[in-house]
Amino acid sequence: MKLIPTGIENFKTLIDKNAYYIDKTNFISEVLNEQVVLYTRPRRFGKTLNMSMLYYFFSNKEKENSYLFEGLNIQHNSEAMKHQNQYPVIFLSLKEMTNLSYERQLNAFSNIIYELLEKNLELLESDHLTDITKNKLNSLHSETASIEDLSTSLRIISQAMFAHYHEKVIILIDEYDVPMQAAYQNDYYDKMVDFLRSVFSSSLKTNDALEKGIMTGCLRISKESIFTGLNNFSSYSILDNIANECFGFTTKEVEQLLSDYQLSQSMNEVREWYDGYRFGDLEIYNPWSTLSYVKYRIRDVSFRPVSFWANTSSNSIVMQYIQSGDRRLRNEFEQLMNGQSIIKDIKAELTYREMDNINNIYSFLLLTGYLKAINDLGDHRYELVIPNREVYEIYRQSFMSYFRDYASARKNTLYQELISGNEASVNEVLNDILMRSISYYDNQESFYHEFLVGLLNDHEVISNREAGDGRFDLCILPDSILGTVIIIECKHSLSDDDLIEDAVDGAKQIADRNYFGEKRFKKYAHAVGYGISFNKKQCYVVKMDEQ
Repeated sequence: MKLIPTGIENFKTLIDKNAYYIDKTNFISEVLNEQVVLYTRPRRFGKTLNMSMLYYFFSNKEKENSYLFEGLNIQHNSEAMKHQNQYPVIFLSLKEMTNLSYERQLNAFSNIIYELLEKNLELLESDHLTDITKNKLNSLHSETASIEDLSTSLRIISQAMFAHYHEKVIILIDEYDVPMQAAYQNDYYDKMVDFLRSVFSSSLKTNDALEKGIMTGCLRISKESIFTGLNNFSSYSILDNIANECFGFTTKEVEQLLSDYQLSQSMNEVREWYDGYRFGDLEIYNPWSTLSYVKYRIRDVSFRPVSFWANTSSNSIVMQYIQSGDRRLRNEFEQLMNGQSIIKDIKAELTYREMDNINNIYSFLLLTGYLKAINDLGDHRYELVIPNREVYEIYRQSFMSYFRDYASARKNTLYQELISGNEASVNEVLNDILMRSISYYDNQESFYHEFLVGLLNDHEVISNREAGDGRFDLCILPDSILGTVIIIECKHSLSDDDLIEDAVDGAKQIADRNYFGEKRFKKYAHAVGYGISFNKKQCYVVKMDEQ
C-alpha cells in the first residue's frame, strides 16, 4: 500500500518514496501557454508541490531526474516533452517570510537568495560573466548586498544564468503574497510592497533573460501596481476555468483514491467534510484534508472526520471578522452557519490593506477558501455558502472561542449587577453577552438555561430544585451567609413582543410559589429573584425582591 504523502511538497521526494500521487502533470501544458502567470488558490491546495514538479521538469540541472515523469500524463504530450530539462530555473518560495519586522523580512529574503546561489555556485566563477556581475553575485551570496541589489537580485541572477547557459530562464515564485500578509499584520505594509514591487518588476517585466515567470499565492495584489506594465501577464483565480483541475482533487480523483485504499464506503463522509470548493465550474476537494483523512482512516477504522485544515491554515482572518463587533457581519456569518446563502459583490483583485473594509470581507473569504460561490449572478455578484463541514467547524470554533473569551470578561460584572439588584444594568450586560453568542443553536428554553449556568459557573449554581410550592430554574448561592442568594426563572418567549410579559410572569412565579420561603435560603442576609425571558438573541429581565 502506497505511502499517503501528507506534508510532502517536494516532487522528487514524493515520487522516489513511491507515495500516492494524483497526477497533475498536465499543469506543465498549461504554463507552456503562458508568459508571466499567477495562479491564486487557498492554502494547502497543492501549489508548492506543483511548483516543485515544474522545477524538476524544466530545470536543466535535473536531467538525471527525468525518470520522475515516467508513466505520467505529460509524457503523452510530445510538444511539452520537448521542453523537459531545457532551461535554467530559479525556484524560490516566500511562504516562510512571516516575520514581525521589515528588517527581519529583508534578512529572510537575503537568506533565500543565498540558498539559491548555493545551488548555483558555478555562476560565481563563470567565464561568461563580467567581474562586475560576479561581484554582485558574491555580495548576494555573502548576504552583504545593498537593499537596491537585493531588490533586483532575481534579475541579476537570471541574467547571469542566461549568460552562462545561453538559455533564457524560468522563474518560479511560490506563495508570493505571504510577505505582504505578514507586513499588513505587523504594520510595515508600504515598505514591503515597495520592496517586492522592485523584485517582481525587475525580474518579470524589465528582464530580457526571462523565458517564463510562474507565481502562486492566495490573492492577486494589483492596486499597489506590483504587476503594472508586465507584458503578457495572466492571472487565474478560483473563479476561472483555466487550470481548474490542476489544484485540489476532483470528484473522480477522490473516488479513485478511496477505492485504492478500500474506503469507497467513506465517499459520502469525505464529500460532506472535504468537498464543496468550486474552481471555475468544477467541484474540488481539499487535497490536504482528504489525504489526511485517508491516512488516519486506514490505520483506525473507527476514525471520524476532523477539521484538518484548521490546524494547517491561518484562521485568524475568520476570528478577526467575528471579533469586529459589526452586528450585520456577525448576523450574516450566523446565516451562513445555518446553511443559508448570502449574495455579495466580489473583487477578484484585492490588497491586504483592503481587509479592513467590511465590503471586501467576503471577497477575502471566498478567495482564501472559507466560502464557496454557488451561483454567478453577473456583474461580479455571487451567491455564497460555507463549502463543507470542515470549514463550518472553523467558523463554529472561532465563534465559540470568541464568545468564551468575551463572556469570561463580562460574567463577573453580570454577577455583581445581579446581587446588587440593578435590573437595568443586568438587562444591559446580559443582552450584550447574548448578542455576541451564537444563535444557530436550538432556540429553546433548555439552551438559555445552560447559557446562564455557563455564565455563572464561577459560583455555586443549583438547577431545577424544589423550593416553596414549586421548582425554580436556577439558584446561585453566595460564599457566606452575609451574601445574596439569587433565584432566576427562565422563560422562552415565542416572539420579541412577548419578552416583557413573560419576564414579568417569571418574576411573579418566584413570588407566587414562595421560592424564597424555603428554609435553606433563610440563613442568607439577602435574596433577590429575577424573571428572565429570551427570544433568539434578546432577553428581558424583571426583578422580584424577596417578599
